Amino acid sequence: MIGFIKGIVDSVHENYVLLENNGVGYEIFVPASELEQMPHAGEEVRLYTYLHVREDLMQLYGFLTRDACDFFKMLITVNGVGPKGALGILSTLDVDQLRFAILADDSKAIAKAPGIGKKTAEKVVLELRDKCDADDFIAAERPAGTASAPTGDSDAAKDAIEALVALGYSSTDAMRAVKSVIALDSNIDTEAILKQALKVI
Repeated sequence: MIGFIKGIVDSVHENYVLLENNGVGYEIFVPASELEQMPHAGEEVRLYTYLHVREDLMQLYGFLTRDACDFFKMLITVNGVGPKGALGILSTLDVDQLRFAILADDSKAIAKAPGIGKKTAEKVVLELRDKCDADDFIAAERPAGTASAPTGDSDAAKDAIEALVALGYSSTDAMRAVKSVIALDSNIDTEAILKQALKVI
């Protein structure tokens, strides 16, 4: 209903930001991991939003990237995870870390979020694993106003990740190493990615 709101930061609070747009102040709940990146009061920001509506309540949730907003929407499709739980997960883990956890079958990392138990964390991994892949992680979006992350050749990156896993490294470590390599040089083939990744893993 409301795709995004662009406005001036009035104030940043413990779990929400007050955003002024055309004389209206919007109270928007934001993950703790993104509140740390929020511009200072008086500065402009664009927040991609999700409007949660109940009979007795309307709440806006906002994110610095469309990617984070889309992930929030995926999280609330999981049985047992409501908007508050999804916000807690994205406050404990940023989008990259959450992808790591899901792809690496690390439900323990997700269970550290407030209000998310072991069984719910396992459901998140089970139900969202097929919706996440290495391409999503490698091409992860950055907040507006920051430099774009180079994506490199996604096939080469995926092949390098698979090779590292075959060598015995965890999916999490393999993805982290490959992403750090292609962030430095986006025009690089599988063999070169693998060689550099082995130096940093």
